[in-house]
Formats: sequence, C-alpha cells, structure tokens
Amino acid sequence: MTDQSPTTDSPPVPLLNEAVLQTVVPQCRNAGDWVAPLNGAMARFDISDARRAAAFLAQIAHESNGLRSLTENLNYSVAGLMNTWPKRFPTLAVAQQYAGNPGKIANHVYALRLGNGDEDSGDGWRYRGRGLIQLTGRGNYRAAGSALSLPLEDDPDQLAQPQAAALSAAWFWKSHGLNELADDTNPANDDEDFETISIKINGGRAGLDSRKAYWAKAKSALGIA
Repeated sequence: MTDQSPTTDSPPVPLLNEAVLQTVVPQCRNAGDWVAPLNGAMARFDISDARRAAAFLAQIAHESNGLRSLTENLNYSVAGLMNTWPKRFPTLAVAQQYAGNPGKIANHVYALRLGNGDEDSGDGWRYRGRGLIQLTGRGNYRAAGSALSLPLEDDPDQLAQPQAAALSAAWFWKSHGLNELADDTNPANDDEDFETISIKINGGRAGLDSRKAYWAKAKSALGIA
C-alpha cells in the first residue's frame, strides 16, 4: 500500500485569501491581485502563522494606505515641510524654495543619508519610499535587491509592483526580527510588542492608532481571539 501521509516537504497552507484582504482593506479594489504575491512572500520569509500574518498585514496596510499607495507622496506644502522636517526646513523662506516640488524635496531631505549621494545626485528622488513598507534610500534598495536577487538599485520602479513590493516587505520584516516580536510568547505585552514593531518600521509612533485598527481587523479575519 502506498503511504499517503503528508511529507515534510509539503508547501505551507496559504494564510491569506481575497476575503481576508477585503475584510482588512475594503478600500483596496484589486485585493485579489495581492493574494499570490503576499502568500508567496510570507511563506519565503517565515511569516508562517496567523499571529505573524495579522501583525504583518496590519503594518503593510497602514504603510501602503490599504494596499493602494506603493510610492511615497512627497508633494508637501510649506507648512507640511516645516512640520515634518523642522531641521531641514527651519524657516519659511527655506520651505518656500521646495514646497510643491516632490523631486526637489526628496533630493533635499534624503541627501547624504541611507546610502544616497548629495542633493545634486538625484538619489533622494530615485530611491524615495516604495513598496509596502516604503523602502527608502539607495543603500536599502541595494540590500533588498541583493537579498531578493532583484535589480532594485538599477530598476527601483520594480518596488511599485505587487511581486517586488510584497517580497521586499516580507524581507524587511524578517531581517528586522519582527516575526519574533509578533509571536505570542507573552499575551500580557502584545500591545507593547506591536508598538515596537511599528517603531522599527516607521522610526516612531506615527499612525499607531491606524496600525492598531488594521491589526484588530486582521486578527478577527484570521481567527485570532
């Protein structure tokens, strides 16, 4: 009799489907297009159970405006520039030179950071935030491209497509230890762990309420009490 028992090489069961995504990000009109890229990326980078998936989905939903925005919006007003980057736009006169010019803003605020060249290099705009976790800077594009075997440094617009966007987000997630933070090792500090995840992704607590709202939806959709 042939042994019909499952082997250890069986592919993982996909965690996401269109219904889950439509529940978590109802504003996304092409949720079905994300199912395969996200499940493939999550399987590759060990986002392998419902708790990890819920935290991951919540964060990428916030970062991408519900899976709808894969490129950073840098069209800031004078007030927006001064509020967002007060050290780089310390006066009204300085901010007025850049307001309403996304390319010029990107080249200024990201100059000589994150592996970028100076303002005249154009790296700030070329390597502005893209993907589901808004990967930013030549150095990060190079690192992600090397890890994923994708030419992201030469072709940065790949990150604005579902396949590379999903892979880069899942790579960032695992490489920054976020699977372990999402694991339910101590239910008493789940909120604290989720906040730490947010800080590792965003550098601060911006949008924390939105991230937590997506997290609640994702946990419910994935059957987590």
